[in-house]
Amino acid sequence: MSKIHIPTPLRQYVGKQASVEVKGSTVGEAMNALLAEHPDLRKHLYTEDGKLRAFVNLYVNDEDIRYLQKEATALKDGDQISIVPSIAGGIA
Repeated sequence: MSKIHIPTPLRQYVGKQASVEVKGSTVGEAMNALLAEHPDLRKHLYTEDGKLRAFVNLYVNDEDIRYLQKEATALKDGDQISIVPSIAGGIA
């Protein structure tokens, strides 16, 4: 199993858990398992056509999946997936 770390603003949709353990051999399968258990998360992470939202970044063991095989990135038992929303800000 892999562990998905949930950012604080999204924890209200997963029973206030900081992380959720899921099964899946790829990042996409793990995310589908997460959404099957917690369907309210879908609209916050994915567009209506099923694409990961542009401001949502996924990391496997601190590596950005955009530089790996994206959602086809293979997982092994014990891998850590982090959901990291982009944060805008700065001085105007």
